[in-house]
Amino acid sequence: MAPRNSSPNASLNRQTNGTHPHREADFDIQQELARLQEIIYESFHIPVSRWTIIDEDKVLEQLEFIGTKIPEAIRKALGVLEQEQEILANAEAYAQRIIQQAQQEAAEILDESGIIQQAQHEANQIRQQVQNECEAIQAQTMAEIEQLRQVSNAEMQQLHQNSLAEAQQIQEGADEYADAVLTRLEQELGEMLGVVRNGRQQLYNHSAQRQTNTPVKQVSGSNKKR
Repeated sequence: MAPRNSSPNASLNRQTNGTHPHREADFDIQQELARLQEIIYESFHIPVSRWTIIDEDKVLEQLEFIGTKIPEAIRKALGVLEQEQEILANAEAYAQRIIQQAQQEAAEILDESGIIQQAQHEANQIRQQVQNECEAIQAQTMAEIEQLRQVSNAEMQQLHQNSLAEAQQIQEGADEYADAVLTRLEQELGEMLGVVRNGRQQLYNHSAQRQTNTPVKQVSGSNKKR
């Protein structure tokens, strides 16, 4: 597995430099979560095991990309909300112009309060209708934003837990494999040590046998007198 990048902004820099050019224009959280799942499925699977070696850089990069784009999606939704508020303000201004125009025309044509009151009543109805519609759209947008935030947090937390569990399984599998290799190596070294000990024992037996078979030289009497 590749070493983890020590800089927390490395993945963000890679994204800024063009790592995800095709995803900058339109962010779809479901698509990006599916991409994260695809990265995990495409990782190297250890044969005859349940473990998979995951590229930590790619997983963290994808998680950071999703984390950076979620606020952007929320900002876009807030932008839509501001646009709706602007529409409401324009509608109110338009209604106010209608009232003023109606008052002006009524004053010019006929000084009758009934016409002005009718125009004001109609303008108030239009303004109230527009305001009610904008408030309903605003409430629906806020509910969708909150639902998106809750779903995103739950899915990211679940993915994080799954990644930790898989990493733990991989670590346990690596430990078991290392223990098996060391156990086999210990057995082989024990067998080699037994061979060395047997060789030394044979050398010792041969040396003792040669010393036993060596004849003792007789010392003459003249030599003894000396």
